[in-house]
Amino acid sequence: MVNNPFNFSAMHTAMQDFVDRGLLAGAISVILKDNRIIDKKAWGFADTASKTEIHDNTIFRIFSNTKIITSVAAMTLYEDGKFSLDDPVEKYLPQFKNIRVLKKGAIDPAETEGLQTLPTIRQLMSHQAGISYGIFSESPVDTLYNECEILDPHSTLSEMVDKLARLPLAFQPGTRFQYSISTDVLARLVEIWSGGPFDKYLSENIFVPLGMADTGFHVPEIEHGRLATNYVPKNPLDPMSPGLAVAPEDILGGFLKPKALCSGGAGLVSTIADYTRFIQMLVSEGNLGNVQLLKPETVALMHTNQLPEGIEVQCPADWFMPNTVFGLGLAIKRAPLEGEPVEAIDEFHWGGLAGTHTWISPRAGIAALIFTQRFPGFHHEFSHEFKRQVYKAVG
Repeated sequence: MVNNPFNFSAMHTAMQDFVDRGLLAGAISVILKDNRIIDKKAWGFADTASKTEIHDNTIFRIFSNTKIITSVAAMTLYEDGKFSLDDPVEKYLPQFKNIRVLKKGAIDPAETEGLQTLPTIRQLMSHQAGISYGIFSESPVDTLYNECEILDPHSTLSEMVDKLARLPLAFQPGTRFQYSISTDVLARLVEIWSGGPFDKYLSENIFVPLGMADTGFHVPEIEHGRLATNYVPKNPLDPMSPGLAVAPEDILGGFLKPKALCSGGAGLVSTIADYTRFIQMLVSEGNLGNVQLLKPETVALMHTNQLPEGIEVQCPADWFMPNTVFGLGLAIKRAPLEGEPVEAIDEFHWGGLAGTHTWISPRAGIAALIFTQRFPGFHHEFSHEFKRQVYKAVG
């Protein structure tokens, strides 16, 4: 860590307050300026019962932070000429030929129509391909996802895609943004383009080259003690009320042993030390040390808006993400939120359901990570306050 010319004490105090109020069990953050670590701080505990402290090597369930890694994996294959962004998905997944689309406003999933345009890889990577999630919306298509257990941890990526292709799309491709399991479909495409298992491709082409030794789809038995406990609010109807309870460990089949589904959308565990190296690679335009993972122009493309004019990111009601568009696996901010400076414009970011957040601000020359384990944590006041205080400190 280099000498820090900035005063992050207000941010440190604010995060400690979330712990003291019983809203977080603990957290750890890293702040980069000009791609060098200038601040690192931990609060609270990885496990409150045992008073286990949080460290660089504490393992976290990063859930949707997996999506950025999967998108980078796909773009390494894009650079190898394995696909074009405007290729139709069915070129590589023939199961998607003749797929139907739920009619607008329909309440019966049998009310479908034909495709107006074929969904493309570009749309898949920017959540506008017509796919949904099953857990964040309540449309007839989401009901079908849940009935067939679309993210069954005992299914392979190939089996998941086969199930998905038998269901209608939730909307006509290219007509709106809808957060979705499309990055899990992308993971299956990585297998097809690379000719091997998804987890092996990530290991050989991202984790090993970047030195991410603690990132993978499960925690080895010998390292179980390093996995942070995941928490939920004691009062789920008032998630900002004090008090935490231990969350069930069976989400996505759990992370303590291998499972069939290597989810490209939410399946990884990692440490803040590992993920910092991944973020540093993106900040330095695809390079880390002697490793050139992506070309600078490819990284730039990833944080360039891919949504049609007039379409912005639309998330469930309790996720506040206005003035945001989407690139290839990354959200892009078009206007600062309250309390943020103009330098927040063009910030690109994403996070995970249990409270792992990462963002890069090209205008301010900073990047930051904060990791906790708390459902729901993808959208929670602690992450916004952290960001406001970091921006204020680097002013």
